[in-house]
Amino acid sequence: MDLAGLVGLLVAVPAVAYLARSGRRHTGAARRAHLLLAAGGALVTAAALAGLVTVLITSHHHSPGHARALATAVATGTTIGVVILLAGAVALPGAARGPAAALRHVLDGLVIAAAIWFVGWVLLSRPTRILGDATPYRCPAIIVPAVLVALSLGLTAVLALHAHRPRRHTVRVSAGVGLVALAANVLATGICRGDDGFTLASGLLLTAGLTVVAWAVRAADRPVEVTGDVLERGGAYAVFPMLALLGALGYHLARGGTLDAAGYFGAAVVGLALVARQYLALDDVRRYTLRLRQSEAHFRELAHTDPLTGLANRRGLQRALRSCPGEAALIGIDMDGFKTVNDMRGHDVGDAVLAEVGARLRRNLLAGDVAARLGGDEFAVLMRGDADEAVLAAHRLLAVLGEPYDVDGGSIFLSASLGVAATGELLHDADLALRYAKQRGKNRVERYQPKYDEVLRRRGTLTGELRHAIDRGQLSLVFQPVVALPSMRPVGAEALLRWTHPELGRVPPVEFIPVAEESGLINRIGAWVLEQACKQLAEWRAKGHDVWLSVNLSPKELHNSDYAAQVADVLAEYGVPPQRLVLEVTEHAVATDMEELVRRLAELRKTGVRIALDDFGAGYSSLGQLRTLPVDILKIDHALVAEPESRTGTAAPLVDVVVRLGHRLGLEVLAEGIGTKDQRKIVEEAGCRLGQGSLFGWGVPAEHFESRLRTLRPAGPRPLPAPRVNPPSDAPARSQVVRLGPGMRQVRALLPSDPDFVTTRGDQNVGSVDSGREMGQG
Repeated sequence: MDLAGLVGLLVAVPAVAYLARSGRRHTGAARRAHLLLAAGGALVTAAALAGLVTVLITSHHHSPGHARALATAVATGTTIGVVILLAGAVALPGAARGPAAALRHVLDGLVIAAAIWFVGWVLLSRPTRILGDATPYRCPAIIVPAVLVALSLGLTAVLALHAHRPRRHTVRVSAGVGLVALAANVLATGICRGDDGFTLASGLLLTAGLTVVAWAVRAADRPVEVTGDVLERGGAYAVFPMLALLGALGYHLARGGTLDAAGYFGAAVVGLALVARQYLALDDVRRYTLRLRQSEAHFRELAHTDPLTGLANRRGLQRALRSCPGEAALIGIDMDGFKTVNDMRGHDVGDAVLAEVGARLRRNLLAGDVAARLGGDEFAVLMRGDADEAVLAAHRLLAVLGEPYDVDGGSIFLSASLGVAATGELLHDADLALRYAKQRGKNRVERYQPKYDEVLRRRGTLTGELRHAIDRGQLSLVFQPVVALPSMRPVGAEALLRWTHPELGRVPPVEFIPVAEESGLINRIGAWVLEQACKQLAEWRAKGHDVWLSVNLSPKELHNSDYAAQVADVLAEYGVPPQRLVLEVTEHAVATDMEELVRRLAELRKTGVRIALDDFGAGYSSLGQLRTLPVDILKIDHALVAEPESRTGTAAPLVDVVVRLGHRLGLEVLAEGIGTKDQRKIVEEAGCRLGQGSLFGWGVPAEHFESRLRTLRPAGPRPLPAPRVNPPSDAPARSQVVRLGPGMRQVRALLPSDPDFVTTRGDQNVGSVDSGREMGQG
């Protein structure tokens, strides 16, 4: 029988070899676990083989003392091997999250093992003694292996509850280690009692246990799925060992039993294990609480921080405003033209620019200041100090933010607009000051003033009331004469929009036209003005008044894709000849998309209407643009007409230049804003044939203008305005002496298209309209 057990143990050697080979093949935690399993299996197998070989050799002089000594030696060797096997099972990937979790598993298994031990002690001690005379108290060498058997069972139960998926492979490894521990206990019992049956059974159990371990390790050689923290799983399993311990103790005492050293040992182990486990649980709670607080602080900081620049966000700025003690000022910042950077260079470059803006703000902060990114390209700086100090700081930031931004291999040039507030609601007031800085030309610092709130409230009131102004009949048109020079006969009129509110009174166009453009009402209002103007023009023509009318055209209306068709429909509805209508675009529109502007104006000219370019000389037009723009009339800005006396005489020199330029380009020229006789004389001497201004009359209702037309109605019809002509390149030039001022003459060359080329000049039936800015003049 001993020889059969020895042969059975030899079969376990390949399993140990496989575990060693698997350990060498892996790395990290898996390598450590497999090598521990291989070392523990080898030590258990070696101790068992040594014990069986010793039994075979010394069987002829076997004595009880010798048997107990051999059993103790074998139990010691196998115990060390089983402990190493248990360590390898706990160290397997997926068995525990880390060393602390592995220690918790061991303590939980120890609680279960102590309960099993105590129940076993009750069953094996007097008065129960369910094994009777076979009770192995006479061989103390089997006690330690029996403890390991109980510990293996407890650890297997804990891993079955707590190991990560796939959980079954870890449980199989632990169960195989339990079989090895049972084999070690059976072998020690067999050697101690000289029972060959126990020896044979131990060999078979040891081989089976190591084979199960090797098979489970091979099956578990795949990734582990972590399904959550160990604390998320229930801990009610610890209650059942305690109930079993209390039940066994009560039964034992009820049968008249007493506690001996083994009983005290089991109860003491349970108590100590529970205390240690509770200490670890409390420590886990403390660590998890600390981690939770740190996470909360981290996420709270993230909630108040802009991720791109690292500055505070709007929520962080509001928190700083609430906690800011004493005197404080807020600087609102908006980067001018940043949208162009995103459109032309891409959002990655735009983000790099914003990050650099944040870095520059951070470098220029003083102690206690807070810089924030409020969204997009809008920033703010909260600083300690009064309004004057904040204005100085704002000018410093204006210079810093205006420096070039070197990103993506090139330089980007941006400016900034800043608004400063030092009293009241800082965020609201700084934003309002920033808005005014943007409206007043950008690249500047604007300090908040209380009147801004009044302007803002009035603008809101105007926006709401303007939506219903047409339906309530509050809008009307007045007409300012356009006269021929030098006769000063009215040849046309300009339609000027007026708004009279029952409570607000007369609202000037310079105030409500920008509101209409910002609120998107300008298209509806412009369509109403166009229809009313054409309707009035049709009535005048039906009464025999041969005049023409000009109407303002907003850039937003101009960029409407179907505006040309809308104009054609209105002209057809009222039967107005297209050449009697002049649509005027301000010079400001030229600063936008030039190609789009030319295309839209060309579409309008195809309908037969004429186009006038208003405010020329005070905006963005160039000579090249004048040759490209499809316009018929050039209106000289009133600022040029009212230019102060030059040192060479009384004439405003730029008026002469613009008139000659327009005539040479084949354009009709109209001077607006003529308010004095001297200004009229300057315009006439420059050769301008059309004039408009307070000298010839303010804007009046339609019936008043009509009465003036009746008194000045000529006997015959007026000729239609001559179309724009381009002078032939081969036309001969002529010379003429021109009077520039008192005592000053100049000889200049004239083309046939020049108005001075012909000695007689007649009135031209031409007119134009003022821009939205000029509406308030009439």
